[in-house]
Amino acid sequence: MQRMVYLAGVSTLVVDPEKCTGCGVCVQVRARGVLAIQDRVARVIDLDACIECGACKKNCAFGAIQVKTGVGCANAVINRALGRKSACCVVDDDAGGDCDCA
Repeated sequence: MQRMVYLAGVSTLVVDPEKCTGCGVCVQVRARGVLAIQDRVARVIDLDACIECGACKKNCAFGAIQVKTGVGCANAVINRALGRKSACCVVDDDAGGDCDCA
């Protein structure tokens, strides 16, 4: 399988190793290979594969992950243009409101 790249060098994803417990939930929800557990801490291993959907941040019970979601909405727009039916983005809880990817 070809390595998928969203937009090179622009992702806002950051992991705070001081807050991370190494539970691995972020790795489970991010199947694109963006994160991995190394030395009992989550590490960003492929930043350019991140679509900034916010799933890892939303599921981190320890607040160790920061990412500005919403940019991933571009992914939803592209998917919709390609005719894919499940094309929506993740709402940034910090921004409030709903995401309208129509």
